[in-house]
Amino acid sequence: MTETRDDPARLARRLIRGLDRASLATTHADADATRAGWPYVSLVIVAADHDASVLMLLSDLAQHTRNIRADGRAALLFDATAGLADPLTGSRLTVQGRIAATEAPAARARFLARHPEADAYAGFADFNLYRFVAERAHLVAGFGRIHWVEAAALRTDTAAAAALIAAEAAIVAHMNADHRDALDLYARQLHTRGSAGGAETGWTMTGIDADGLDLRRDGRSLRIDFDAAVHNPEAARLALAKLAQSARRAGV
Repeated sequence: MTETRDDPARLARRLIRGLDRASLATTHADADATRAGWPYVSLVIVAADHDASVLMLLSDLAQHTRNIRADGRAALLFDATAGLADPLTGSRLTVQGRIAATEAPAARARFLARHPEADAYAGFADFNLYRFVAERAHLVAGFGRIHWVEAAALRTDTAAAAALIAAEAAIVAHMNADHRDALDLYARQLHTRGSAGGAETGWTMTGIDADGLDLRRDGRSLRIDFDAAVHNPEAARLALAKLAQSARRAGV
């Protein structure tokens, strides 16, 4: 079934892919029975893998990491209400799932592309990459727009997008080398999540997936969504060209 732009699953993935930080809720693990079992919430920086699972680089010394080792069940809150006069009119997503460490090099590269500042400590022995796999999500997209979204609808089909995944590095390198003007145009006219690009230049692409692409400049991230899913390099080329046309029209 083709998703519409306002489909709850698509809106949920947009929040997961578009926000670069989230609140992580775990169950406090402690030898002291008076402290164990309490909810514990912390701020984490995140990136979305190609299947829309969430990647986090966590320190072994952090309390949330100790909690995860005792109980891998957790929840993430993605909050897109910043800057709204009435935050309750904005979108937010609570995702329930399980966290486990991963050593996948491609996942690590994708996280560091989204958060290059983390490269300064990513090699430390006490930092490890973790993958959060959603089992269910609760979307509130404004008053009266409340939906539960099941795991299968939250995931992007990586088998269908295998060609795009294989070509991601080449596409990103090409856009950053030859089409920086288009990236600045996207940031100025088309961003769907993150800080507004304004008249600033110097945006770089950090990743592309079936649902859209990510831009970054001076520690700020922007998300540009495709109108429809793309699964191969040719479809991505056409989608990027269409975005450029839309951005030029928006700037007229």
